[in-house]
Amino acid sequence: MKIARIGLTGGMGSGKSTVAGIFRRLGIQTIDADQIAHELTRPGFQEFDRIVEIFGEAIIDPSGNIDRARLGRIVFSDSQKRSMLESILHPPVRDRMHRQIKPSAHGYCILEIPLLIETGQYKDMDRVITVTCTRETKIERLHIDRGMNVTTIDRILSTQVDEQTRIQCADEVINNDGTLVELENQVHCLHKKYTDLYEGMA
Repeated sequence: MKIARIGLTGGMGSGKSTVAGIFRRLGIQTIDADQIAHELTRPGFQEFDRIVEIFGEAIIDPSGNIDRARLGRIVFSDSQKRSMLESILHPPVRDRMHRQIKPSAHGYCILEIPLLIETGQYKDMDRVITVTCTRETKIERLHIDRGMNVTTIDRILSTQVDEQTRIQCADEVINNDGTLVELENQVHCLHKKYTDLYEGMA
């Protein structure tokens, strides 16, 4: 059975992981690119060794793991180093995501990829969902939920593709400036749409 691949993306703080969680509760397989990347950057993986080789032992914390906050500060302040990190992680992450896709009675799965647009992977999807909200909403969420300071948030958001570009590349747009109930209603509508489109697809 061919499973339709629905790419889910959005800027940091947009709420795409919340959207993915709603799809999961509806029984849809969701595969998270960030989760796979985190796994590959653990000791024992060749990607871990390569990252340490390039960025140095200073990014290792006392427990022997990569200090993600320190590595983040490095790559979000240097586009060349960010590209180097992406070249290490993106190919194996992409490969693992597609190998994890399972048959589904609903006929589709969700691939949650923060850099879906930036990496051009949106062209490989059957449909693309962009989760959007105002910059002010993103900053408020990241400050409250993750304890990030505004300067750091601004620096990271400035490295991401602009909201209008994400919207232009999307087949469906979910607005997440409202309530959780409003968000759930939008996801439920898309679930019905995708099930109607792909259920029983050969």
